[in-house]
Amino acid sequence: MTKLNWGMIGGGEGSQIGPAHRLGAGLDGAFEFAAGALDHNPDAGRAYAQKLGIVQDRAYGDWKEMLEGETARDDRIDLVTVATPNATHFEITKAFLEGGFNVLCEKPMTMTVEEGEEIVKISQATGKICAVNYGYTGYSLVRHMKAMVARGDLGKVRLVVAEFAHGHHADAADADNPRVRWRYDPKQAGVSAQFADCGIHAMHMASFVTGQEVEKLSADFASCLDGRELEDDAMVNFRMDGGTVGRLWTSSVAIGRQHGLGIQVFGEKGGLRWTQEQPNQLYWMPLGERLQIIERGEDNLSPEADRTSRVTVGHAEGMPLAFANIYSDLAEAIAAQKEGRPIDPAANLYPRAEDGLRSMAAVHNCVDSASENGKWVDARPPMFR
Repeated sequence: MTKLNWGMIGGGEGSQIGPAHRLGAGLDGAFEFAAGALDHNPDAGRAYAQKLGIVQDRAYGDWKEMLEGETARDDRIDLVTVATPNATHFEITKAFLEGGFNVLCEKPMTMTVEEGEEIVKISQATGKICAVNYGYTGYSLVRHMKAMVARGDLGKVRLVVAEFAHGHHADAADADNPRVRWRYDPKQAGVSAQFADCGIHAMHMASFVTGQEVEKLSADFASCLDGRELEDDAMVNFRMDGGTVGRLWTSSVAIGRQHGLGIQVFGEKGGLRWTQEQPNQLYWMPLGERLQIIERGEDNLSPEADRTSRVTVGHAEGMPLAFANIYSDLAEAIAAQKEGRPIDPAANLYPRAEDGLRSMAAVHNCVDSASENGKWVDARPPMFR
């Protein structure tokens, strides 16, 4: 297959997320890193892009210059990744979709439900892919969990429990640390802090694995550190459209937790447990039998797991390889689009704009529920009701 041209907006020198995207996009050789507007400082962005091997005339000063420049080229980029501050995601994603480009947007896709619905409609109208980087769904054993649920190994799923808790914002001495403070400032972060940052990963994971969408929810938000306007801890109960009961906890003040993303799924015939910090093992307890440990890379797993396992059994795979699986999905989707053929079903798992919209609706509906002492509310965006 001819290499696809890939571009990136944001993710410049010193960025936390930029290297993971560049490693993920480059791993399989499907994408050529061809263009970038990598920094809010135009000169710094151009210089860093060239340092990474981008030719001078495709090392852009800002995203508008990049959109204009790439639109005019015969070898324009096939996919652009948007890894800029949250409040800019909507404007950039909208402009590139309308310009005829496929987009992978970092989460959250937008800041409002209305913006999310607009992105979904634009993606549908243009026929262009709009993916959202819920990158943890790229892990091989997460995809195997999904396959096990779908083929009925657990029977009817009764309960899903999802967590994303860490303790990295628990120190009151960080109250004036600008890298922490902005996250709890509604003028910069929007209506939610911890749930919008981490909780939506856990909620999306619950939907991804079970194949069900969240229908209604009840939320309790807490600000455990004095002076924080937005929540640093949240508990959300939810009900899914297939009848599954959901429990979700997310926190940034859980001292002793490092990353803390995990999911448990309990059905009538067995239960599954997986955590991001130990991604090579999936714990499977069939009803009435002994606990089993499924190892990533072992024989006789699902096609979805086999496709996304990169190294031999017993060797660690981490976040950049999970991101690489999202990029591999997108490469297959774009190639299928170009060739006018169906996408490989095992690759048709990348998170869509619809997922980004559902997450933003969940954020705003959790805020509404928490403000009314946990009142049960409809979790769905208006266009999906």
